[in-house]
Amino acid sequence: MNKPHSSEHKPYFDRYIQLVPNGDFMQVYRQNSLEVAAFFEGVETSKHNYRYAEGKWTVKDVLMHIIDTERVMSFRVLVAARGDNETPLKSVDEDLYARNVDVSNRSMSSLVDEFLLVRRSTELLFENITEEQSKFLANGVDHPISARAIGYLLIGHTIHHLNVVKERYLNS
Repeated sequence: MNKPHSSEHKPYFDRYIQLVPNGDFMQVYRQNSLEVAAFFEGVETSKHNYRYAEGKWTVKDVLMHIIDTERVMSFRVLVAARGDNETPLKSVDEDLYARNVDVSNRSMSSLVDEFLLVRRSTELLFENITEEQSKFLANGVDHPISARAIGYLLIGHTIHHLNVVKERYLNS
C-alpha cells in the first residue's frame, strides 16, 4: 500500500505521516507494532503512573490513548475501504476518552497485550484491502480521508507518542 497523496487527508495529519519510514506498508506496520510493545514493556515500573506535569496523562494513559485511537481509526479504515463516503467520521475527544478510562490498576503487560490484539485486528483488515480500495475516500467531515492515509497515520501517531514519552516522561 503506497503512501497517501496529501489530498487524501487533512494537512494536520502530515505531522504524523511524515514520521513513517519508507518501505513496504505491512512490514512497517508490523515492525511498528513490535517496537511499540517492546518500548512500553521496557518502561520501568516506577514510571508507569508517572505524569510529567499536573493534568498530563500517565505513561499508561498514553498507551491507552494509542489503543483507543487504533480502535477508532480501524473503524474508519473499514468505512473508507468499503467505499462508504456517506457516513460522517466526526472527531473524537481524546481527553474525554482518557477521563473515562482508569488504567491505574492495570498492568503494563495487560495494556501491551490489548494493544497487540487490537493492532493485529487492524493488520488483518489492511492485509485484505487492495491498493485501489486503499485510495477510497471516507467522509472525514472537514476533509476526506483514505484508508491508506489512516494506515500511515496510525504508524506515525504511535511514533509521535513514543517520542513524547521518551522526551517528557523518561528524559531520554
